[in-house]
Amino acid sequence: MINISLKDKVALITGASRGIGEAVALALAECGAHCILVSRKMDGLQAVAGKIKEKGGKATVIACNMGQLDQIGKLFEQVKADFGKLDILVNNAAANPYFGEMLGAEEWAWDKTFAVNLKGPFFMIQQAVPLMVASGSGAIVNVSSVNGVRPAALQGIYSITKTGIIAMTQAYAKELASKKIRVNALLPGFTRTDFSRAIMDNQDIFNYVLQQIPMGREASPSEMVGAVLYLVSDLSSYTTGTCIICDGGMLA
Repeated sequence: MINISLKDKVALITGASRGIGEAVALALAECGAHCILVSRKMDGLQAVAGKIKEKGGKATVIACNMGQLDQIGKLFEQVKADFGKLDILVNNAAANPYFGEMLGAEEWAWDKTFAVNLKGPFFMIQQAVPLMVASGSGAIVNVSSVNGVRPAALQGIYSITKTGIIAMTQAYAKELASKKIRVNALLPGFTRTDFSRAIMDNQDIFNYVLQQIPMGREASPSEMVGAVLYLVSDLSSYTTGTCIICDGGMLA
């Protein structure tokens, strides 16, 4: 068995109050990382931090809206003041406020989706780099989606942002390799989270989606954890600019 140790590592996870973000945070903490849990609201973060601390792990909670650059700036000011470094960044926070045809979308839907899903992660990385340089190296995981490869019906704007995440991952990977910072992406398939509730609550759409998945089921958030652990640990020391797809065979 390979033991993944993240002892003395500082990891920042956005969208950490539930779903994939929560599962990743719990796993990183269990491997020894001090997890900085970030989301818009403190209540959910406190609950996740409580779970981590119950198991003897370390967690800090910071509220931040990924669509607001001033809040991102304040977030990293606090990280720098409290830790002086950053080893791991998981850009997981996302928004999908509009579910419908693109021809009917209004400007607010485009602006909010792009602000949280693409602009936020871009500037999170920009702010993280100096702290990772201070650490001597860094690992960044951007959570994209299978929608970034194959846009889903009624999720056009969201899919466009997730395609952008893939391109951003590859571009940053090339730019940051000389600084010993690796940048990779996770592409989850259909996963049972509050984020996918619009699909799960519509039985016809839910059944249609399952028909596209060879494994015939949705994933649980915990099934995304293994890929992230690989990408943030020394197991992937020669891996950068790549995408790991966890989709039950949907894109095969």
